[in-house]
Amino acid sequence: METKETVLIKTNQLNKRYGSVPVVKDLNLEVKSGEIFGFLGPNGSGKTTTIKMLTGLLDPSEGEVFICGYDIKKQPTQAKALMAYVPEQPKLYNKLSAREFLKLISALYRVPKEIAKERAEQFLEMFVLEGRADELLEGYSHGMRQKVVLAAALIHQPKVILLDEPTVGLDPASARLLKDILQEMARQGAAVFISTHILEIAERMCHRVAILKEGLLIAQGSPEELRQRVGHGGESLEDIFLELTGGHENAEIIKSLEEE
Repeated sequence: METKETVLIKTNQLNKRYGSVPVVKDLNLEVKSGEIFGFLGPNGSGKTTTIKMLTGLLDPSEGEVFICGYDIKKQPTQAKALMAYVPEQPKLYNKLSAREFLKLISALYRVPKEIAKERAEQFLEMFVLEGRADELLEGYSHGMRQKVVLAAALIHQPKVILLDEPTVGLDPASARLLKDILQEMARQGAAVFISTHILEIAERMCHRVAILKEGLLIAQGSPEELRQRVGHGGESLEDIFLELTGGHENAEIIKSLEEE
């Protein structure tokens, strides 16, 4: 199957229920090659559940997920070979060093040894980990572990990158480096899918965003298109988000309490 499709991430009427409780409802998304796509929503809106369905870690109750044209349920091997996933809470093999872990991930993705070694050294240097690359991961801080996970996710040069709160635990320099790396990968044709609570990141990085509320897609488009939708041309993405999700009501309540 041809993998160089314009649409690299596609969902069709995606649903997830736990018992009788709906978590994601009739979700239709398309993310194209070269796009950085922001996935936004309040806590409990279904963002992480959606990402887990996109990666194949969670089966949908109904609907379909396609990665580079491959059905994630029917063709998981082909789909997963073309993607990378960075969870909010990274899980690593604590008894490996960072260098050993990158070597292991490279082997799983069948990256040629010399290429894998060169890329590993590049990422270790970029994320300022080369001085501790041979220490066991169990001694790494959360931020350092997050950097190793990011390096491992990118080492096979995936066409689809899924990130759940990727800047959590990163210092400002590393967060800026991550932004630069993702923008470069998008320029090279990858589709980058980011779930984040930090709306400033979404506004600066993303070509388009989708806003989820209680499992429903309530808005989708570029920040400018969303501004036009709410009728406030100069509003920030944060203001748009609060207005569409009802967050302005909470802000008014807090303001009234402060004034009492």
